[in-house]
Amino acid sequence: MAKVDPEDLAELRSVEAELDQRWPETRIAPSLDRIRLLTEVLGDPQRSYPVLHVAGTNGKTSTSRMIDALLTRIGLRTGRYTSPHLQLATERINIDNQPISPGRYVEVYRDVEPYIGMVDERSDVRMSKFEVLTGMAFAAFADAPVEAAVVEVGLGGSWDATNVADGKIAVICPIGVDHVEYLGPEITGIAREKAGIIKPGSVAVLAAQEPEVAQVLLERCVEVGATVAREGMEFGVLDRRLAVGGQMVRLQGLGGVYDEIFLPLHGEHQGRNAALALAAVEAFFGAGEGRQLDVGAVRDAFSSVLSPGRMERVRAAPTVLVDAAHNPHGARALAAALSDEFAFRRLVAVVGVMADKDARGILEALEPVVTEVVLTRNSSPRAMDPDDLAVLAREIYADDRIVVETRLDDAIETAVRLAEETDDPDEPISGAGVVVTGSVVTAGEARALFGKEPA
Repeated sequence: MAKVDPEDLAELRSVEAELDQRWPETRIAPSLDRIRLLTEVLGDPQRSYPVLHVAGTNGKTSTSRMIDALLTRIGLRTGRYTSPHLQLATERINIDNQPISPGRYVEVYRDVEPYIGMVDERSDVRMSKFEVLTGMAFAAFADAPVEAAVVEVGLGGSWDATNVADGKIAVICPIGVDHVEYLGPEITGIAREKAGIIKPGSVAVLAAQEPEVAQVLLERCVEVGATVAREGMEFGVLDRRLAVGGQMVRLQGLGGVYDEIFLPLHGEHQGRNAALALAAVEAFFGAGEGRQLDVGAVRDAFSSVLSPGRMERVRAAPTVLVDAAHNPHGARALAAALSDEFAFRRLVAVVGVMADKDARGILEALEPVVTEVVLTRNSSPRAMDPDDLAVLAREIYADDRIVVETRLDDAIETAVRLAEETDDPDEPISGAGVVVTGSVVTAGEARALFGKEPA
């Protein structure tokens, strides 16, 4: 990130403090009335560029970043809206595949602030923080102006504030159970909510799903007359092999085969995200049989992809990885990647989870691949108390595999020490590892502790 003016950072913090007085992103009212009213008074900025809309339970941010990289490399001016952020709010609104500056973030907020006040006055409920940020992103993209916007759903689909945009391409990442307090415990109900981003006449690019989920998504496509592209049928990963710093994949796209694609990310799930992103961009440009994207551009784009906080190495010897897995589905993908791609003689997990998440499911997913767990908390008021987390952990792990630290920095220091412990003084510490996970906030704060800049 470029050097930031301290005054701009101070103003950014002031704006964030104002926004934090509103409903948080973890609280929603099932209505698009407020965001619709805001976009109307702003002149419907979300209709001034085509939108690629990305929903699902896991993989949304990584897939969005890959789509953005492809569009940018092909030559379009892009906007990208993702959430939540890891370290700095500006990460959420990107122009040309780069976060907007703190100064620009403040400027956009001040520009739309009078209109937000108008909506607040006319509504029974004030706009939520996420609704305001969504309006800001749409306005920033129109002002740039962008030629395509990659828009990640915040929570759900049908009632998400981003759904005032009509996506030309609807991308549905893998769907699992999460946010049960808002979406319910039934995976088919969750799928129906997420299917709401599939609009009449759009192209739905669907990741492989559980059969009952796939049926719900296909029914929605039939209902609105959307064209369908499905992982495992029209596109997918043909071959995947490990490589230094990531993986090499061979992808079946809608227009043909793309080989020798280096992806500097770990995990089979990231290879599948790459296939999903490629198909989405092919669909955007109308690629089909015999009409491929430029293979060189595709290779360049994927080789440049960054996904901070997703199996991200922040230290070597011992290796420390940071991953934002915050539900059992994500934790299982993390565990699979750790098992398949690393050969740690000892792996210690630092786990900090939000109180409203399935902490037990996360701990169960990690248990087969970790030696010990260091239970902690991040700075969020929603964070689960480490002692409460330990009660759950003792049902899964033996006591001698559990350590409790109330501060994240202390937890990481303890984990590094545990990872380096060995009965053989000649054994290299390079075979040891630490993974910090359990929450996006935990991942973001860990990145900051290791001196990583927002990206």
